[in-house]
Amino acid sequence: MIGRLNHVAIAVPDLAAAAAQYRGTLGADVGAPRALPEHGVTIVFVTLPNTSIELMEPLGEASPLAGFLQKSPAGGMHHLCYEVADISAAAARLEAEGARVLGPVKTGAHGRPVLFLHPKDFTGTLIELEEATP
Repeated sequence: MIGRLNHVAIAVPDLAAAAAQYRGTLGADVGAPRALPEHGVTIVFVTLPNTSIELMEPLGEASPLAGFLQKSPAGGMHHLCYEVADISAAAARLEAEGARVLGPVKTGAHGRPVLFLHPKDFTGTLIELEEATP
């Protein structure tokens, strides 16, 4: 069911500093910051030859990411994103298997449908599924 790894998301307390580190120290291609109010984060994507890294900082005090950074103030890996061919079919199959889908399908950073799966159902890892473009 899952396809390629779309991105690895890393929560950071300072997006500008993290982007500068990836751009300068690691020599990576780092995109421009984008606010995603529906998800409560501001992000930048770091482009790699085989996938990408999503650096995320909270967008406001009510951001779900703020709680993550309270527990891990230096930041850290937040989730893995895998591509699926059909987000609705994937959600139905996962729920039939007993996996917990967190909230409704939303539009993700790439403008495609996404959903999240409870980390307790996947060895402690928050999973994002993103519908791949055909």
